Amino acid sequence: MERHFYSVELGNVPHWLLATPTRYSGEAFDEPWMFVDGRTLPDPGPLKAQVAHPGTKRDFVFSSIEETPTVSEAVASVFKTLAPGDVQLFPVSIEGDADPFFVVNATKVIDCIDEARCREVHHYDKDDPSPTYPGEYNWIYGLRIDPSKTEGAQVFRLKKFKVAFIVSEDVKNALEAVGNLGVSFERVTGLPPT
Repeated sequence: MERHFYSVELGNVPHWLLATPTRYSGEAFDEPWMFVDGRTLPDPGPLKAQVAHPGTKRDFVFSSIEETPTVSEAVASVFKTLAPGDVQLFPVSIEGDADPFFVVNATKVIDCIDEARCREVHHYDKDDPSPTYPGEYNWIYGLRIDPSKTEGAQVFRLKKFKVAFIVSEDVKNALEAVGNLGVSFERVTGLPPT
């Protein structure tokens, strides 16, 4: 039986927008994108995030610029229980909110994009002014992955397309059971929609 996986994306529901987490002092990190880079990180110490745009408080959102996954304690518990070897959870204080939140850092990057089954792929041009993306995808429409190459992971980023935050069906179902999410789930396995 084929395992199904889902890309987690910002949902089309009212939600607050959080700024990219910083050190508790307010100092930005040298690599503010480090929480979406798919690598194990040293403990960054106390974090904080400001509300970039007020709105409905949600248990799972992405920050407004680097799209850092930020989750409530209930959602963090799902990741801790179902994907302990695939993520790091870093406590983050949300300005003006007393509830505990966590940055979710997916630590695995897996090479499993099934380009032939994707609806449309766009690579960075060879003459792109940024040499940091050689061979990577600029964007993918109708993303599809090969579940046989996921190495048993429950949560991961994609090689050459790290913007995608991928979760297994078990993780998706547990997150939906928590509810109050500011994200949606797009299936990335099986036949693409017509």
